[in-house]
Amino acid sequence: MTQDVSPDEGLYGDLSDEELMQRLTVRDLAAFRTLYARYSKLVYSAIYRVLRDSHLAEDMVQEVFLRLWRKPDSYSSTRGRLTTWLTSVSRNRAVDEVRSRNRRYRHETASPEEAERELPAPETDDPALTAEQSDQRRLILTALSKLPDEQRKTIALAYFGGYTQQEIAEILEQPLGTVKTRIRLGMQKLRVALAPELRLEQR
Repeated sequence: MTQDVSPDEGLYGDLSDEELMQRLTVRDLAAFRTLYARYSKLVYSAIYRVLRDSHLAEDMVQEVFLRLWRKPDSYSSTRGRLTTWLTSVSRNRAVDEVRSRNRRYRHETASPEEAERELPAPETDDPALTAEQSDQRRLILTALSKLPDEQRKTIALAYFGGYTQQEIAEILEQPLGTVKTRIRLGMQKLRVALAPELRLEQR
């Protein structure tokens, strides 16, 4: 049963994200409204950056927050900040939508012969290339896991999440200069860590 426990929702503005999420687990509607007011623009921005469709992005914002309302336990503060989690969930949902639309488009426009050829197609026709790409990915992820937590998160957002340094600064609530320094130092460590491995692979 929903508990709208605070007639004065302005009082909730002083609560931390973790406190609001704890209240959300007992269906505190005021906590939910506060989180929505606090982060709906961030979620919209993450989705719109992928979809470039304002109407669809607005609809998807509702989906993301509905998921948060229904399953608040899907977020854990031990995995990082709520802003990072929301941004990741939003971007993944938008990417899934793009992939789904592309699949529908290919299916609707393909001839019967093209559709038949497409179904059994493997991800790549070159097993050696697949193995090489898999090994490289493993090396990169291993090297990345050894970076300090702050550098690893920043680089992941920049190179895997596709965010600009300014956007990362806003997501992590850090000065832009700090973000730039973390990326520079992290990339230097990655190059040092990967250089011996890549030289061995090239021989």
